[in-house]
Amino acid sequence: MGVVVEGNRVLKDFDIKKEAGGSSYRAVQKEFRVKVSENYLEIHLFWAGKGTCCVPAQGTYGPLISAINAIPDFIPTVSNEPPNTTGKKNRTEFLGIDSKSYTFSYSELRNATDDFNPGNKLGEGGFGPVYKGTLNDGRVIAVKQLSVGSHQGKSQFITEIETISAVQHRNLVKLYGCCIEGNKRLLVYEYLENKSLDQALFGKSLTLKWYTRYDICMGVARGLAYLHEESQPRIVHRDIKASNILLDHELVPKISDFGLAKLYEDNKTHISTRVAGTIGYLAPEYAMRGHLTEKADVFSFGVVALEIVSGRPNSDPSLEGEKIYLLEWAWHLHENNRVVELVDPRLSSDFNEEQVRRIVGISLLCTQTSPSLRPSMSRVVAMLSGDIEVSTVTSRPGYLTDWKFDDVTSFITGFATKGSDTSQYNSSASTSIVGGATQSPSRPILQHSLSEGR
Repeated sequence: MGVVVEGNRVLKDFDIKKEAGGSSYRAVQKEFRVKVSENYLEIHLFWAGKGTCCVPAQGTYGPLISAINAIPDFIPTVSNEPPNTTGKKNRTEFLGIDSKSYTFSYSELRNATDDFNPGNKLGEGGFGPVYKGTLNDGRVIAVKQLSVGSHQGKSQFITEIETISAVQHRNLVKLYGCCIEGNKRLLVYEYLENKSLDQALFGKSLTLKWYTRYDICMGVARGLAYLHEESQPRIVHRDIKASNILLDHELVPKISDFGLAKLYEDNKTHISTRVAGTIGYLAPEYAMRGHLTEKADVFSFGVVALEIVSGRPNSDPSLEGEKIYLLEWAWHLHENNRVVELVDPRLSSDFNEEQVRRIVGISLLCTQTSPSLRPSMSRVVAMLSGDIEVSTVTSRPGYLTDWKFDDVTSFITGFATKGSDTSQYNSSASTSIVGGATQSPSRPILQHSLSEGR
């Protein structure tokens, strides 16, 4: 076989049986000096096929590589020993972080962001500020800082690294690594030029064409289907919303902000947990009882899909009557066979009516009261792609008539002045709730019920 380490062929036509002197039980040890980047040691064994006349019989033949011993030939710049008791406590909290995450030094990130120059600041979230930077290898990055002293922030920091390091998908944001140095905690992401979906939908700098909106719906659905059904363990995001969906230079959507994500095994039907997420996107059973399944994400997706079609947020008190709450307005139009009136007026007539009806129908299915009536995300993907028909939605959910509306006179219209969280890599803590109800900027659905602590 041929052996390639870190892209360089170190052995050619290697015959392990010959090296072992014909013995089947003798280990062969080889030493190579290689340069490792991003904490990954990449080794490939290529079968040369020499002297083989048939496929080997199925069975267990033992490992080709039984052990790897990596010995550094440099002096570490940072001591492995914690400097004090506080440092030891902080370090213990981060022992669970997956080693696959690349660890950056603080000086490396400081240089990349020009000493965290205010001119490179992308925004401010509840997690802390986010800066744009450029690494020595040319990669453009977004550096998200943890607000030191926030216990919730530390928990979300660990959760985000553990979760996103374990998954890879075209529609999930890529985490390059993190920095854990002293009391400094930073996350390093790929930089996405077109910022967040809410800025694209509700702002004035970008108008998304219809085919792009449809592709975004499909991309988000595929990303969620991967988290729910393909990753091991399964993952519930818990905070799907337009501001947590980022757009790259080709407007491909990428789900971000896994700070509130929950992992659960296949043998579990649900998780009972404290409520966390953003009011307006929360499924009723989760908001009221803390009953969490992947169907909570399905509900949130339904709300986001309606926002994509309409180009407006899920709640807008500047409108009148049934138009205030997007989901309620969508049901009104659906029941009166006027679904096309929901389409963003900026699109004029440049949209596919059949696709509009398809997305709205799927959204109404996703936001049904009972989780069992909501489709899985893989089924949503199939409906969006036209592989299966959209199921008929027969009745308006009961929670629409049970909502108690708060005073909304404090709502500030216009995207430019909405809220203080201007970061497209914002943390859930800025607009979300954990274990109780905080007031979202638009004070949308379920606000009063959550305030009662149900």
